[in-house]
Amino acid sequence: MRACIQRVRWARVRVAGNVVGEIGKGLLVLLGVSVRDEDSEAVLLAQKTADLRIFEGHEGKMNLGLADVGGAVLVVSQFTLLADCRKGRRPSFTAAASPERAERLYRVYVDALRGLGLPTAEGRFRQHMELELLNDGPVTILLDSEELRRPRRGSSGAGCDES
Repeated sequence: MRACIQRVRWARVRVAGNVVGEIGKGLLVLLGVSVRDEDSEAVLLAQKTADLRIFEGHEGKMNLGLADVGGAVLVVSQFTLLADCRKGRRPSFTAAASPERAERLYRVYVDALRGLGLPTAEGRFRQHMELELLNDGPVTILLDSEELRRPRRGSSGAGCDES
């Protein structure tokens, strides 16, 4: 499971010209589900999303999380995050889960965020969507459930620390 997380001042998603999901300050999450993903990856990724401290505190450092700033989450499915561009010019999407499986795991992710007490809006699964957002920073974080499950080697500073 892959998530492209953007810190936003506001974000909205439209389907057929109508706003179907909208948030103020918070995180826009573009979520891609792979053929190998299970419920545990969706829950792990939701917890990591909720715990990210990427909002600035009084010192100007990124010390605050979503709950600290009263933020919300807008989740939009995006199978293209699983694109394989190693061969040729047209991306392959064979690593992306089937629409039925992806939608179920997308639901697990969204429900896990809501279960953590985060206000969560959504796009519409399998619909053509238009996104509008005001990126704040910009701050963009890429999370991959496979990477999160790997043991961290050394203390190179790569990735997110536990502090």
